[in-house]
Amino acid sequence: MSAAGTSRKSMFLLPAGIFGVLAILFLYSLWRGPVSVLPSTLIGHPAPQFSLPALPGATLGGTAVPGFSNDDLKGGVTIVNIFASWCVPCRDEHPLLLKLSKDARIRLMGINYKDQPDNARRFLGALGNPYEGIGMDTEGRAAIDWGVYGVPESFVINRNGEIIYKHVGPLTEEAIKGPINAAIEKALKSS
Repeated sequence: MSAAGTSRKSMFLLPAGIFGVLAILFLYSLWRGPVSVLPSTLIGHPAPQFSLPALPGATLGGTAVPGFSNDDLKGGVTIVNIFASWCVPCRDEHPLLLKLSKDARIRLMGINYKDQPDNARRFLGALGNPYEGIGMDTEGRAAIDWGVYGVPESFVINRNGEIIYKHVGPLTEEAIKGPINAAIEKALKSS
């Protein structure tokens, strides 16, 4: 075969090879499991340093809801939920957060991600406020420190302020009954 024939053949094989590699990567990502179990380098480590101002005008039971910092995550088991008014899956998971907020074993705190205060207040006013504390992360800097892929995400924090579980995506009944509850139980047993 001539050099020109070999060159033409390799021109056709290169795109086919690239396509094959991409197809293998795509299939691997489908088979590796649900997106809610994406790894986090923060598991087993203290929550990142942050201090977020309160959502102005937010209330819970007629009392103003404060902002919070990583210091507020110590002493009890806490779930931190990252949410936004513009996030459709956040709206879908909200009834479950209201239900979860009644669990006396935990505190539920919210980080409002890249949102306008008026929109966040309307969102909580329409759906109800499950959060004991709401921190405004208008620039998204705290979310970067938390390793957030996108909203919604939830973190279970033990009494020492360490992240022990991360859930990516909207909470479901199955997630709350399964891995979230298991993480809460684990956090309650930690010193």
